[in-house]
Amino acid sequence: MPDFSGKNILLVGGTSGIGIETAKRLKEGNANLYVASRSYPDELAALGATRFEWDVTQDVPFAQELPDTLHGVVYFPGTITLKPFQSFVPDQFRQDLEINFIGAVKALKAAFKGLKKSKNASVVLYSTVAVGTGMNFHSSIAAAKGALEGFAKSVAAEWARSNIRVNVLAPSLTDTPLAGNLLSTDEKRLANNQRHPVGRIGTATDLAALTTLLLSDEGSWITGQTIGVDGGMSTLKPL
Repeated sequence: MPDFSGKNILLVGGTSGIGIETAKRLKEGNANLYVASRSYPDELAALGATRFEWDVTQDVPFAQELPDTLHGVVYFPGTITLKPFQSFVPDQFRQDLEINFIGAVKALKAAFKGLKKSKNASVVLYSTVAVGTGMNFHSSIAAAKGALEGFAKSVAAEWARSNIRVNVLAPSLTDTPLAGNLLSTDEKRLANNQRHPVGRIGTATDLAALTTLLLSDEGSWITGQTIGVDGGMSTLKPL
């Protein structure tokens, strides 16, 4: 486990699944945790995180309450709205953009001064395998996360001289509450396992492990990357 002693990490969202697992790992590494979220489950509160109430569709009310120095930010909020393109209305695209992309912009603007002050900071954002791999019914989420990936590349370039690293994880289907409807039966779970070259869907642990690495000093030479954490779905087609 990397050592996060004395480091201040802001988790945006992350009140279930990957976020909870990441928070646990960071706490094991002695990080000081800050959470900005709509809810605050007991499992997260038990870790002793400082909590700011925030709906990412609103302005940031807690910017002045952040610690002077921030060593990391992870933006977890996401959506899964899957249906044919013709069934979408423009407002649904706007909503996905607001949650998946604009919220991240707000969070990073609020955090920038603290990140710059640390002189060795890391930002981790979450995309989806559907951006780089054309998939039916993903037009809205792929558009929103595609915007996030392009944004991350540009900001990584701008912030490199300030020693702020910015990376994106692009998972495939992961066993979290957000994906509950897609894994609600044994048949659905088996079918989704079989779609992945390694024979299984992702877990919160899979994503939290790499998130923690990117936040740590051990990931200090990684920036500007979109990393597929997808069981080989985006790159492999076994015979």
